[in-house]
Amino acid sequence: MLVLLPPSEGKASSGRGAPLALESLSLPDLNPAREAVLGELVELCTGDEEKAREVLGLSEGLRGEVGKNAGLRTAGARPAGEIYTGVLYDALDLATLDAAAKERAARSLLVFSGLWGAVRVSDRIPSYRCSMGVKLPGLGALGAFWRAPMASVLPEAAGDGLVLDLRSAAYAAAWKPKGEVAERTASVRVLHAPTRKVVSHFNKATKGRIVRSLLTSGAAPQDPAGLVEALRDLGYVVEAEAPAKAGRAWSLDVLVTEVH
Repeated sequence: MLVLLPPSEGKASSGRGAPLALESLSLPDLNPAREAVLGELVELCTGDEEKAREVLGLSEGLRGEVGKNAGLRTAGARPAGEIYTGVLYDALDLATLDAAAKERAARSLLVFSGLWGAVRVSDRIPSYRCSMGVKLPGLGALGAFWRAPMASVLPEAAGDGLVLDLRSAAYAAAWKPKGEVAERTASVRVLHAPTRKVVSHFNKATKGRIVRSLLTSGAAPQDPAGLVEALRDLGYVVEAEAPAKAGRAWSLDVLVTEVH
């Protein structure tokens, strides 16, 4: 199983560890693209601070993020699972998983990123600020920039098992599973059962709980139908229909009654 996650806007500090070693990251065929984005981002943020803030879409209160990006090559690096914070990652709570679940997380979780393309939670990265919606002056819109590198790397990373896609729209744009990979891909919406509306906070929190439940239970569904069964066994209320056409991903709705 490969689980595709969005990053978080907020991130923990880099800490005092050794700096980024690009060659140590998973999916090494993405490294030329990573170096291109990293190089332009560092150059942008070591130049005109106001321009950098505008390009990155940062408010006055986030001005310090420009300086953080300027120092990315020398900043300390930590496992990505420790860098990403926010509602989904708080609910996932990787640090409190037992050893077996942590091993499953290291194998199966892939976090998409405007800067790195995609990283595993065990990959050591510095804290940064660069969303997939950023349009860099040289490389252009990052969502479009990453499509070609991702298309050449992600199908192999997906292997021959289930792909559980929990990304937000901006990050989903960087790679869309196709063909037989799409047929074993399932995307998930979380709906408030009484209103059948998506609400951002509990959508993210429930997705984090779903991933944690799968990791701690040791469930290993091989396809979307197996995922539906596994989630129901774990106590989730799931609505799903198989796609009407070949080469399409499944869409699952998880219904929740409490907003928390």
